[in-house]
Amino acid sequence: MGVVSYEFETTSPISAARLFKAITFEADKLFPKAAPHAVKSVELQGNGGPGTLVKINFAEGVPFQYVKHHIDAVDKANLTYSYSVIEGGPLGDKLEKISFDNKLAAAGEGTLVKSSMKFFTIGDSTFTEDEIKEQIQRMDGVYKAVEAYLLANPDVCN
Repeated sequence: MGVVSYEFETTSPISAARLFKAITFEADKLFPKAAPHAVKSVELQGNGGPGTLVKINFAEGVPFQYVKHHIDAVDKANLTYSYSVIEGGPLGDKLEKISFDNKLAAAGEGTLVKSSMKFFTIGDSTFTEDEIKEQIQRMDGVYKAVEAYLLANPDVCN
């Protein structure tokens, strides 16, 4: 098994606290509304805190049927959360899991999102930077849809 690490930063026009609430505590309700082209439903097993399993079922036409996350840590005071993709999605026969450590911070009127990712490969498999960027692009499509939904619905996730 190998580990490929990757750092990623992006910005959002949504405030850090509101975006954090949307993508951590309200994702099960918000993702299917904001991105119906990509997310059919979200199922939770747990209370949303560490140990919770999150299954995201994708809409028809998305290359994956579903992805299952394990929430590793949530720190509301510091706007950090960590989770691992443990089943489905991009794992295939190359990856055992993908771990994400995310930190949101105020940046002007919006948010700076920093994500540290670790891709745990199976055996001698490799996972290239191009494959990583492809995964980020897929995730970014959902996050941009969430941003647009929050901008259009200013009372959601306050």
